[in-house]
Amino acid sequence: MSNREAPERGAEHAAAVDFVYDDERRARTVAESVGVEVGEIADDRSRADVSREGAVVSVDVAAADLVALRAGLNTWVRLVDVAEGVAADADAAGGSTDETAGERS
Repeated sequence: MSNREAPERGAEHAAAVDFVYDDERRARTVAESVGVEVGEIADDRSRADVSREGAVVSVDVAAADLVALRAGLNTWVRLVDVAEGVAADADAAGGSTDETAGERS
C-alpha cells in the first residue's frame, strides 16, 4: 500500500501520514525503528506499511472500519513519536543513531 493507491479488498478505509525531517539520516533512523513493527502489530481488521523517500517517512494504514483505522493511526503515530524522541535523546547525549553507532570507541 506504500504507493498510496486504493486500499486492498477487505480494507474499506485508509489513511496516510507523512513525517518530514530535516535530514535523510533522521528519517532513515525513524523508518528503520518503526519499520520492524510492520506485520507484528497488525490484526485482522487493519494493517500498515512504512516507507521512506529521502527525508520523508510515510505511514499508510488500511482498516476494515473507522474504529480500527483510528486505533491503527494512533498506534503508528505513537511509535513514530517514540522513535523521534529516542533519536533526539541519542543525539543530545552525543550518541549516534546511524549504522556506525556500534563503531564508537
